[in-house]
Amino acid sequence: MLYIPTLISVLEVLLVTVPVLLTVAYVTVAERKTMASMQRRLGPNVVGYYGLLQAFADALKLLLKEYVSPTQANLALFFLGPIITLIFSLLGYLVVPYGPGLSLSDFNLGILYMLAVSSLSTYGILLAGWSANSKYAFLGSLRSTAQLISYELILSSAILLVVMLTGSLNLTVNVEAQRAVWFIVPLFPIFIIFFIGSIAETNRPPFDLAEAESELVSGFMTEHAAVVFVFFFLAEYGSIVLICILTSILFLGGYLYDYIPLFTLMQYINFEYYINNLHNESLFSSPLIEGLLYGITLGVKSCMMIFTFIWARASFPRIRFDQLMSFCWTILLPIVIAFVVLVPCILYSFEIIPSNISLL
Repeated sequence: MLYIPTLISVLEVLLVTVPVLLTVAYVTVAERKTMASMQRRLGPNVVGYYGLLQAFADALKLLLKEYVSPTQANLALFFLGPIITLIFSLLGYLVVPYGPGLSLSDFNLGILYMLAVSSLSTYGILLAGWSANSKYAFLGSLRSTAQLISYELILSSAILLVVMLTGSLNLTVNVEAQRAVWFIVPLFPIFIIFFIGSIAETNRPPFDLAEAESELVSGFMTEHAAVVFVFFFLAEYGSIVLICILTSILFLGGYLYDYIPLFTLMQYINFEYYINNLHNESLFSSPLIEGLLYGITLGVKSCMMIFTFIWARASFPRIRFDQLMSFCWTILLPIVIAFVVLVPCILYSFEIIPSNISLL
């Protein structure tokens, strides 16, 4: 009987981690298929129906490859770096609310926790780059560290503005505060800045200077292959999915759904039978159906953000590293600081006092 709480905790972690890893696998397939359609190619179309099993074939290929480690590398740190990066990229899912009360841990400092965890993954990249004893890997890790530290300032300042409106660092409270209006409406410029910072924070094109193939071969991952490369790969795409979920929670209402516009649209199509059933409140009264609707809503919003990430990769060329840092410190940061001063002034002048919903 003593082991039952431990088993339940392990099952809860697996219920979140396994779908996340499967999502990461299919995000890679979706990215390749989307970019292929944008460039008038077919993309993966051999392994499985419509190429849907290509990610598993790639993973199997990497797992079965022979691993060759550099002779002069610090092997302990060399293997520890990718593991640290993957662990900290998965730890952020601990506080994600998939519905009211549907999270592994719904504590009051959830936003601060996510920022801290995303910052700690930088150490894994730095360790991996330094321990490989390669100039390319070391330069890539230094670039990545400087980039992540710079753009974390942008992300945390943008999140601060959202916290000003809600008065809480709890993610569920931030979602519930958007029942009247999504924060993307009053804070649209901040949403754009947060999105740009998210791309830079996850080392995605056009800000992937840490692994620029034309300059650094493969950046901090140059000497890594086989299984340890899979860790880096999973960590990168896991961070992308997490930052897209966080964007959905902070600006797009998270798991909140409103199907009234859908009902209005269906009235014009004249589906009288379906309209009568959908207007019946007992349809959504089941906790299981309601929880599924919350999860699906958050998933759809996150998929829209992931598609925008892929769209940005396919549309913009890679910029130089000095342009990247200059863009952060001389353009984005002054704009965010201006909003940090402006938003409290507006809230004070209109006497809009943020109320903590959990205390009402």
